[in-house]
Parts: sequence; C-alpha cells; structure tokens
Amino acid sequence: MSNNWVKDIAEMHTKYGTNKAVRSMDKTQLRTFLKFRVDFLQEELDELNEASKPGVPIDQAEVVDALIDLCVVAIGTLDAFDVDAYHAWDIVHNANMNKEVGIKESRPNPLGLPDLIKPEGWVAPDHNDNVGLLP
Repeated sequence: MSNNWVKDIAEMHTKYGTNKAVRSMDKTQLRTFLKFRVDFLQEELDELNEASKPGVPIDQAEVVDALIDLCVVAIGTLDAFDVDAYHAWDIVHNANMNKEVGIKESRPNPLGLPDLIKPEGWVAPDHNDNVGLLP
C-alpha cells in the first residue's frame, strides 16, 4: 500500500473492472450508478453515527473503519466517474485556505473551535471543467 489514496483506489478499480464497466454505461445507467454510490456513502455515514452514538461507549475501531470507508467510497466514486480527484482536491483546498476564522451562524459550534467562513469576495470552487462521466 501507499500513502496515495487516489492511486490505490484507481488500482483497485482497474483490478476489479469497475472503470471499464462504468465507462460502458449509458446516461441512465450512470445516473443509477451515482445514486447507488450516494446510498453507499449514506450507509457508511449511518455506521459512523451508530458507532459514535451519544450515551453509549464509542466503538473506536468502528469509527475509524467507517471514516476510512467514507473516504474509499467518495474517492472511488470520483475515480469511477473519471473525475481528476487531484485537481478537484487542489481547487477545494485552495478555496478553503482562502476562508477566514469566524463564526458560522448556521452551524452551531458548541466547543468553540475555530470555524471557517467565506470572507467578502471569496470565490467558490469551480469543477465545471472536471466532471468526467457524471451525467
């Protein structure tokens, strides 16, 4: 294994034929596949919620597993749809680094940790040139 998750997922998809299968799908099938992946992400998020449920001991191993599974499914979805995850990451990271510490009124922050807000003139990430096979 490596420390390059995007490359690892691409290797897995090549090994198991995921990319080849997705590339042969028509627009209706691509939409169905996207819904399948979104449901898959929700399943992993539900597992994370269950493992960290208030009032019961935290299942630490399940929390770690669910978080990694979310990464695998999210990165895998980008890869399956031929989206350049490196480019998308750079765009989002750059936009995030242009935010400022502040208080986001729409998201309570009970621990008082630094929160990021969009300053005046902030430019949102634009992925229009990097959507791959997304329908």
